[in-house]
Amino acid sequence: MSKFTELKTISCTICGSSFTKKSNLNSHMRIHSGEKPFSCEVCEASFSRKQHFMTHMLIHTGDKPFSCEICQTSFAAKATLISHLRTHTGEKPFRCEICESSFTQKSNLTKHIRVHTGEAPFSCEICSSSFSEKSNLTKHIQRHTGEKRLPCEICGSLFSDKSNLTNHMRIHTGEKPFCCEICESAFAQKSSLKRHMRIHTADEAFSCEICGSSFTEKSNLTKHVRIHTGEKPFSCDVCGSSFLRKQHFTIHMRIHTGEKPFSCEICNFAFSAKSRLKKHMCKHTGEKQFFCKTCRSEFTTEKNLKEHMKKHTDHKAC
Repeated sequence: MSKFTELKTISCTICGSSFTKKSNLNSHMRIHSGEKPFSCEVCEASFSRKQHFMTHMLIHTGDKPFSCEICQTSFAAKATLISHLRTHTGEKPFRCEICESSFTQKSNLTKHIRVHTGEAPFSCEICSSSFSEKSNLTKHIQRHTGEKRLPCEICGSLFSDKSNLTNHMRIHTGEKPFCCEICESAFAQKSSLKRHMRIHTADEAFSCEICGSSFTEKSNLTKHVRIHTGEKPFSCDVCGSSFLRKQHFTIHMRIHTGEKPFSCEICNFAFSAKSRLKKHMCKHTGEKQFFCKTCRSEFTTEKNLKEHMKKHTDHKAC
């Protein structure tokens, strides 16, 4: 018999995946059963695989045995070091076969593929909303529970997860760690940098089938389509007003609640919308945001610009 006879495989009775070892099949079955037999005695986190449990334990011991030879950053897991090294080399070995986008980690490719397939495997048991990423489901559930455990030490604002707190802290520190390599613009959030980069790449992947308008983000296309359909999904339970965008609905609700969360630091005047505070600040700073396209005159308020524009229209009428 040949030394390289075909290996006998064992198949999963639920999804059909095949394995050469029973131990691998047993580990795989925990995906379906949800079983997590490896528990941390320190924080009670549980895991389906021993390898993941061992990596987790390094969080508590503080042991980071894997170091980057380029920047000396240390990591608890070798896999994390390998992923980190790609930030230095620029290597993106995981490529999407549909749009050819490339990624440094396989998990990011998996998440990206769901943009094309529309798959949203993580469902909320309370309202049945579905999400493509588990982290988004976790954030969503906190909206139901109202749980916010992480406070800002400067202003006392509470946040449901560490990433939101980190982003918020940049408001106080002014830190903008995400820089554009083309024009050197800097941003507080990575998502803002990604949106900005599309200005340089002219990447407008989402097109309106009705009028042909193109958008760099799917969410902006969704909002745009409502102009054609007339859909106003955000309704006020108090007065019945409906809105195209959630942002406009949120601002409207403050009419009923009286909430004015945006305050002027100079005169303490408060506003229900950030845009109104911005306009108000121009009175203090003298900044002129509005300009006439006809004669290039500048104005601090839109109202003053409109009054000015009448001069041009009246002149044409004569």
